[in-house]
Amino acid sequence: MYDYIIVGAGSAGCVLANRLSADPSKRVCLLEAGPRDTNPLIHMPLGIALLSNSKKLNWAFQTAPQQHLNERSLFWPRGKTLGGSSSINAMVYIRGHEEDYQAWEQAGGEYWGWKRAFALFKKLEHNQRFDKSNYHGTDGELAVSDLKDLNPLSKSFVQAGMEAKISFNGDFNGAHQEGVGFYQVTQKHGQRWSSARAFLHDVINRPNLDIITEAHATKVLFEDRKAVGVSYIQKNMHQQVKTTDSGEVILSLGAVNTPQLLMLSGVGAAAELKEHGIALVHDLPEVGKNLQDHLDITLMCAANSRAPIGVAFSFIPRGLVGLFSYIFKRKGFLTSNVAESGGFVKSSPERDRPNLQFHFLPTYLKDHGRKIAVGYGYTLHICDLLPKSRGRIGLKSANPMDDPLIDPNYLSDPEDIKTMIAGIKIGRAIFDAPSMAKHFKREIVPGPAVTSDDEIVADIRSRAETIYHPVGTCRMGKDPASVVDPCLQVRGLRNIRVVDASIMPNLVAGNTNAPTIMIAENAAEIIMRKVDMTSLDASIGFARQNLEPELL
Repeated sequence: MYDYIIVGAGSAGCVLANRLSADPSKRVCLLEAGPRDTNPLIHMPLGIALLSNSKKLNWAFQTAPQQHLNERSLFWPRGKTLGGSSSINAMVYIRGHEEDYQAWEQAGGEYWGWKRAFALFKKLEHNQRFDKSNYHGTDGELAVSDLKDLNPLSKSFVQAGMEAKISFNGDFNGAHQEGVGFYQVTQKHGQRWSSARAFLHDVINRPNLDIITEAHATKVLFEDRKAVGVSYIQKNMHQQVKTTDSGEVILSLGAVNTPQLLMLSGVGAAAELKEHGIALVHDLPEVGKNLQDHLDITLMCAANSRAPIGVAFSFIPRGLVGLFSYIFKRKGFLTSNVAESGGFVKSSPERDRPNLQFHFLPTYLKDHGRKIAVGYGYTLHICDLLPKSRGRIGLKSANPMDDPLIDPNYLSDPEDIKTMIAGIKIGRAIFDAPSMAKHFKREIVPGPAVTSDDEIVADIRSRAETIYHPVGTCRMGKDPASVVDPCLQVRGLRNIRVVDASIMPNLVAGNTNAPTIMIAENAAEIIMRKVDMTSLDASIGFARQNLEPELL
């Protein structure tokens, strides 16, 4: 019998397990469908290049055919191990834009606004470069650092961006977001610092914390709309864990698996559940709706030198040196997250803030790393930060072992394609600037024949892919249609919450790992202090008690 059953040991679940088990009087169970995070590729940053092919550590979902992407089904990797997607991602540390959280505050109250989020980001952060300052923290568990070794092309990209009249930004999480620069990453001593590494490893032996891996959750158990436990399958055996009378079930499976588990448990749109023969526990139509993601398109060029990270016989000596450097010094190109530099820009001057993000890779990247691209080249990822298109997560069947239906409905809003056209043009302008032009041999994709807007649109529809930031499918809000209230309690049910990226009312303008960790920290404060978030006065009072004085 547990006081808290946390389903999903990803970016949010690891934080919750740490915080809630800090009270020795509470028994906490953490369920994870994947194995422990012992694979060395997880901890070696450049191992990301091989993790897309791992069926053991990656859910490796496929979307439904996308109407506006030539009916293509897109590959959606999601982490399936302790740390979740923070164990297989590119480790880029970005909080998002202040205006993102102003929208959250409108949805859920001041306790979800920028002041509170900013204070929590600083509390969680252990920045290796910046001293404790107005923008950064040094006392938290989440290690954030500069990359140890930057490829020369990553430096050339930043210089070329400045030559293309984009300002340099030395800190994307500082005074402003716009500009080009080098990403800070969730690493420590040249190794990945996942949510599991940051929040779980040091507390894994707490006597009141049970961690059950390779446990695929199949259903939340309810009694009169009260969550009382979770059933799961482990090694083909059906098992259950139960809560105490006042205990809670907390779903932290992410924006894909959380709504799927709710629907499998009888919580969702009544008509859809009936279609799959699932007994209705509570009709909650928005479960799975409001799916948002960053769609991404690439520019890829062949280089005229061997400066990039390459796949070639000539790279073998450099590869061996890099391997020894990593093993003995935790340095060298194997500590790279690949996406070393990038930037945030506006698609047009009249925009009030950046709505495009660049990730520059000093190597070829083809099909999420699942296909080998031989030779020396470089890739620029361009994503629409503020898409208007919305999709959904649904069910393919009532079998919990089947993948969910994933329909992001990319480019369903015509404004989104305009933004991506602009992104291609800005990206090409950077590549044409002198500092990148000196490395240029030829454009591989889209290719020199693709120049007009119509040709660029056709290329986007044929090649665009996710950049792995799904959110919003269990939307948080004060309005009665939202899936969870500002306390993250599932509406109409008792003793069950959702704590992960699915609660985001809108997608943040940047990478989603750090905001998801922040959500979990905020939720842990709510749960442990029993704050009544349905009262705006209470939420404001509680938030102010916990804000740093400089923010009041």
